[in-house]
Formats: sequence, structure tokens, C-alpha cells
Amino acid sequence: MIAHEIATMLGTDDLTTSLGEPGRVVIFRRRLGIWERDREMEFAPDQCKSLREMREKMADLLTFLQECRIFVAQSASGALFFELEKARCQVWEIAGTPDEYLNYVWEQEEEERAEAAAEPVPAGVPTPVELIPGHFSISIKDIQVKTPEITSKQVLQQFIRQKEFASLEIICDHVPPWIEIEADRRGFTLEREQLGKNEVRARLIRDQAGGCC
Repeated sequence: MIAHEIATMLGTDDLTTSLGEPGRVVIFRRRLGIWERDREMEFAPDQCKSLREMREKMADLLTFLQECRIFVAQSASGALFFELEKARCQVWEIAGTPDEYLNYVWEQEEEERAEAAAEPVPAGVPTPVELIPGHFSISIKDIQVKTPEITSKQVLQQFIRQKEFASLEIICDHVPPWIEIEADRRGFTLEREQLGKNEVRARLIRDQAGGCC
């Protein structure tokens, strides 16, 4: 991923538009703290008459993106969103002009990389168990009773960011704030159920429009 490049889906007014609407994909490159337009291409997936045509258009888009893996649109869902996810693109849904959000997105992405580097995953850390295809479960509470030095981030952050599941059940004594943030930013519905005084069942449910696995 080139951290200093961000792709945006823009309409004729230079405002972000939906990934499924006709517009332009403009890639901005950060040089010496300033964002400059680097390249752009017309992108009109609404004109595709078949799934095959849509996939061919998405293949053209991914070629155009090169190593850029940060993509901003007003909204993104369905097959187009799924194709970007398969290519390991971080998709942001933001309304506005690039001047309003490029620095914010870049700073958040940098923060994520720093957090990931600061939370190494030790060997032997438990991973969620797949109960039925696409549906996983794990008890952070049990893990931290046995090995309190292991953090919830070390167990779950990478798993959640990969997003290769339909639902994830987490048993914990409280829902860590970072999970709430990840759920909001990555399009999961977060449900919680109080099981007892110090026990909560949290469920991350993936938007079905985005597909799974």
C-alpha cells in the first residue's frame, strides 16, 4: 500500500459521489505535506450490462490504482465494494470535497499502522473459532483470565480488519472502545447483550451487501 496516495470517487462538482454512479476516480498524492492530483480516469459502472462487464471495469480500475489501496466515495456497497475489498483496499465513506477529508483519512490510516506496529501478536495467541461457515466466536474474558498479559487488540484487531467473516461473537467483561470504533469505521453492526454483572456478549455483524469470505 502506498500510504501517501488516496483515490477518490468524484462527480462533476468535485464532491464525492457513490461508487456505483458515473464520475471520475482521482488519485491524490501527498508531497511535502501538500495533496496534489496525480492521475484520474473516468469511471461509469452504471453503464455495465452484465456482471462480467462490471468485473472487467473493476479490473481496469485496480490497474489504474496501481499500489494505492485507500479509496474514498460518498457510499460504497454491493459487488463493487466487494471487489475493492478483495483487492485489500481500505474503503472510506465520506461526503465532501477532497480538501475537507484527505488529511483526516491519511492521519487515521497512519494511526492505524502505528497501532498495528505497537500491538504485535505473540505466538500462540488464540483465534476465533468458526462455529458454522462465516460465523465465529471467541471469549476474550477466558483468554485474559488465563493470560492477562494478552490484549484484546492482539487477539482480534487483525481478524476484524481482514473482515473475512459474516458475524463474530465476543464474550468479554466490557466491550473495548477500540472495537466500537472499528465496527463503526468498517461497516459492521455492533450488538451487545448483558449476560451478567461482568459479562457481555458482543456481536459484530457484517453488512450483507458487502459479501463475506
